[in-house]
Amino acid sequence: MIENRIKYILQDNKRIAIMGGTFDPIHFGHLIAAETVREKYNLDKVIFLPSGNPPHKDKRRVTSKEDRYNMVQMATASNKYFDVSRMEIDRDGYTYTIDTIREFVSVSSKGTDIYFITGADAVYDILTWKDADELLSVCRFIAVTRPGYNKKELEEEINTIKSNHKCNINILEIPDIAISSTDIRQRVMKGSFIKYLVPEHVEAYIRKHAIYQNRGGHNE
Repeated sequence: MIENRIKYILQDNKRIAIMGGTFDPIHFGHLIAAETVREKYNLDKVIFLPSGNPPHKDKRRVTSKEDRYNMVQMATASNKYFDVSRMEIDRDGYTYTIDTIREFVSVSSKGTDIYFITGADAVYDILTWKDADELLSVCRFIAVTRPGYNKKELEEEINTIKSNHKCNINILEIPDIAISSTDIRQRVMKGSFIKYLVPEHVEAYIRKHAIYQNRGGHNE
């Protein structure tokens, strides 16, 4: 169920991006990517969408939905162009991107452009996503990369997808900020600093609630 606040955003704006992710935890790399996309594509809003139970994730222990949602709220609160939706974390069972997009499209005003921000690696798996043909046709994908990524290989993959499917996928290189959620979790486990890797309020929340202590890591 889409919150009334998000419905209003979708009905009152014409250029919206969705940024999904586990956000375990959210960090400055996520925020820089979102702001870079917003500026490049002149977006009205970027809606962060913490994942609920995505089918493509492995079975590592993921931080509670509420904690991840709270951290995303804290991290994005100071940017008037950012908002956060609970839609996926409140949905029962597996959460599929196409179901989310369908709901967003159903309440959007006519002519609204919906973008979906994803990591470049996800492009190689996108045809395995639920109802991939429909998904590729109803929203525009922005694949974000870091400097040094094999852009030629990615472009070839995208061109292959475009030749077989009705879609719009663009590549956007973001600044090379070497921050990962995995590294942050491992740093907390070791008692190392995470200052300047996550927003101050997120760091305080992690410390206060003893998140990531005695936990294993996973790349994301």
